[in-house]
Amino acid sequence: MKELVVISGKGGTGKTSLVASFAAISRGRSLLVDCDVDAANLHLLCEPRVVRQTTFTGGKTARIKPGMCIACGKCEELCRFDAVFFDGPGNGRIPKTFRVDPISCEGCGVCSYFCAENAIELTPTRSGRWFISETRFGTMIHATLDVAAENSGKLVTILRQAAQELAAEQQPDYILCDGAPGIGCPVIASLTGAQLALFVVEPTLSGIHDFRRVAQLARQLELSGLLVVNKADLNDQLTSQLEQTAAELHVQSVGRIPFDPAVVQMQINHKPITESPNSPAARAIQLIWKQVEQRLRYGFEHPTVPRTSNTDKLLPKFQRPTEAGQRGPER
Repeated sequence: MKELVVISGKGGTGKTSLVASFAAISRGRSLLVDCDVDAANLHLLCEPRVVRQTTFTGGKTARIKPGMCIACGKCEELCRFDAVFFDGPGNGRIPKTFRVDPISCEGCGVCSYFCAENAIELTPTRSGRWFISETRFGTMIHATLDVAAENSGKLVTILRQAAQELAAEQQPDYILCDGAPGIGCPVIASLTGAQLALFVVEPTLSGIHDFRRVAQLARQLELSGLLVVNKADLNDQLTSQLEQTAAELHVQSVGRIPFDPAVVQMQINHKPITESPNSPAARAIQLIWKQVEQRLRYGFEHPTVPRTSNTDKLLPKFQRPTEAGQRGPER
């Protein structure tokens, strides 16, 4: 069983559409995971039927026990998030106590640690829910974060662990992950331990910049990657530049997807474009999947990037080799 993570340096490049299309092509042979928990939308194309849901506890929130508070004010003094207010209920000894605003509280625990009366406790906080669902393409694992909830990287890790456990039972050929956008914690959690990354990029200057960043991240995680240029015919010059950049980063380009108005129409109908097999985008995706599947089946060694002046320029300054040929200190 191989795990593919479809990733991009930013949102809105078409990675979710591509994952749904791959799911339709490999119908019944793949387990789907939506790791884009901050803005999940794979369910819009797969229409899952939830069979199990679990509460996600992403952190803790401080709570002052009014009966034990003596209103010393130490918690208010130490709180760096302005989450403590002197408007809590009285307790028979003092007319007012302190109160923690759960929205402002970051759960750092400083107030609890320094409270001499042990009047502050840290309680688990619900941050969202995650689901195991059935779709017409196979089983899907996905989640929703509550409003303003954090720890999305932790939630992504839980989803991928659940996928591994479920895959051990179902024995699918592939795990297809719709990765989080950007290069932050949810992206690292999406990529770590996978067998292959597929970068979906649009031919724009910002797209090239974002691709460089996420490709460098994958390289740091020793993860091999492939490039797909979406809406490639909108700017042939930048598409060629993207593929040249990929070659410099030792990322193989496996295809171009043309701009196709049918994609939007199919999305309105809650279907991936490959369910309209005669459309230009669907034909391109079919060919791309054949190459991706071959890589997943037979694999390839992670490329050893030669330390040339050209490739070194693609790395952040603190990662470039020193004059003695050694990597600079990590930050």
